[in-house]
Amino acid sequence: MVQGDFRLFGGRKLMNSNIKALRERVCQANIDLVKYDLVTLTWGNVSGIDRDEGLVAIKPSGVDYDALQPEHMVIVDLEGNVVESNFRASSDTPTHVRLYQEFESIEGVAHSHSLYATMFCQACQEIPCFGTTHADHFHGNVPLARFLTEEEVSEDYEGNTGTVIIERFANLNPAEIPGVLVSGHAPFSWGKSPVDAVRNLLILERVARIAIGTLHLDSEASSLPEHILNKHYERKHGPEAYYGQKND
Repeated sequence: MVQGDFRLFGGRKLMNSNIKALRERVCQANIDLVKYDLVTLTWGNVSGIDRDEGLVAIKPSGVDYDALQPEHMVIVDLEGNVVESNFRASSDTPTHVRLYQEFESIEGVAHSHSLYATMFCQACQEIPCFGTTHADHFHGNVPLARFLTEEEVSEDYEGNTGTVIIERFANLNPAEIPGVLVSGHAPFSWGKSPVDAVRNLLILERVARIAIGTLHLDSEASSLPEHILNKHYERKHGPEAYYGQKND
């Protein structure tokens, strides 16, 4: 573990119950990355936000998942400044913060170098929507953000990773497509909570694996017809959704 300065927010310790609960949720979501086989070593991180407090909890940098405890989660503000922790925040914190700033409806962000989704990132290809498994969760292809320029890397690599994701979503709805591939890098996802963000990352990884298998069987496979794509997405997420129970 990397030790750092212990800092306070507004001259007080962040001991309120909301921040404590946020730390617990974020810690559990990070542990879920291991549960779902989405990480190798420490190649991933999850964060969550308390919008009322304007604070984010995120995994500490380089700490093994089997050692994680809620109190290890680093609290940062929406500029990415550490406001309470004995540890360094994840190196990807600036990316998470940019996403919270731009996508105001999200409450959690997840990132990992999961095997199949990362293959698409390295091939610089979107994940096509070949079937209803994909359409149930992503309203169209999983998009690909471009490579960062040399200047963007030099200026603020992690922050500008968030910038290229936001740029890619200029004409997309992040609520309908809760994930992205970053060229040469790895996927990010988001959701209504830290656990939901991890769930969406798991789904992204599974549809990536299914897509690779589909392309192996038929390199010219066609995308799902748009009317079926829309039907499957809307029946789960649309205004008249009828999949599942009313309290889901």
